Amino acid sequence: MSERFDGRAANEVRKITFERAVNRYAEGSALVRWGNTHVLCTASVEEKIPPFLRGTGSGWLTAEYSMLPRATQERSPREISKGKPNARNSEIQRLIGRSLRAALDLHALGERTITIDCDVLQADGGTRTASICGGFIALFDALRTLRRNELLSIIPLKNQIAAISVGKVSGKILLDLCYEEDSTAEVDSNLVMTAHGEFIELQGTGEGGSFSRAELSEIITCGWHGISEIHKKQKEILELTDEETELFEKCR
Repeated sequence: MSERFDGRAANEVRKITFERAVNRYAEGSALVRWGNTHVLCTASVEEKIPPFLRGTGSGWLTAEYSMLPRATQERSPREISKGKPNARNSEIQRLIGRSLRAALDLHALGERTITIDCDVLQADGGTRTASICGGFIALFDALRTLRRNELLSIIPLKNQIAAISVGKVSGKILLDLCYEEDSTAEVDSNLVMTAHGEFIELQGTGEGGSFSRAELSEIITCGWHGISEIHKKQKEILELTDEETELFEKCR
């Protein structure tokens, strides 16, 4: 019998659903329901680039992340009311941006910027990983929009990207932590990986303990198991054409 808070096996991912085209104005959008964590992701395209890229022929991708005031059990003030950015939100949006830039051939994108906005509607652990996974879907649909509008001749995808959390709770390695597990974890880690099984990011922190090399290996194996499942779900919801399927195969 499982000893996890929500009854899952140690290497079991929570139920994940993706809904596409949930914002009528954005070039790409997705609503992620990941257990009780719900995140709205939108991809917006602008025909401009940051000053440091002018004349390079390269495009750019950036991300913003925020939590609605009542995404958690107690209301959190909006950043604007505090008069300064939230350090945690800033760290997470940098992670989302780094992760999704790794999915793109920025030169093939051309001199334009894609902004991925991730707004947490409800939080129950894993909001950053849900944002990356949903952000990838919104990004891909935005690239489709650019190609459909003849602004791109190809879809400039380099990698399929997904992410998941793995933690050590009561001495056991557990996949995809919910809030109750995350808040008591001795070790908390987040993995961002391509469909090749290569790392974009590996974050691992001893919150109240440490982890051995053997446990690190177990964390990586467990994380790849979950990320592989998510890669499959992403491809299913995107309803790939034969040409797009071939493109994704090249990303493997």
